[in-house]
Amino acid sequence: MKHDPIVSGKRKPVNLSLDTGVVAFAREQGLNLSQVTEAALRKAASDERNRRWAEENRAWIEANNKWVEENGLPLEKYRMF
Repeated sequence: MKHDPIVSGKRKPVNLSLDTGVVAFAREQGLNLSQVTEAALRKAASDERNRRWAEENRAWIEANNKWVEENGLPLEKYRMF
């Protein structure tokens, strides 16, 4: 099981302003607003963390890709596929 670094196990009540039509439709569909909102925030935070990591490490990624283009994959002769 993969560890999720942003899970605390605790809950905090928050006040959100959401479009009334969206809320009504979600409730009609039987969705739990807290769970859906938490999942969306978790995904958005994870996506942003990944975007920032890629931006901060862009130079290394480009250098690594260039090296592989010029030299091939390390240990490629041992690949079974």
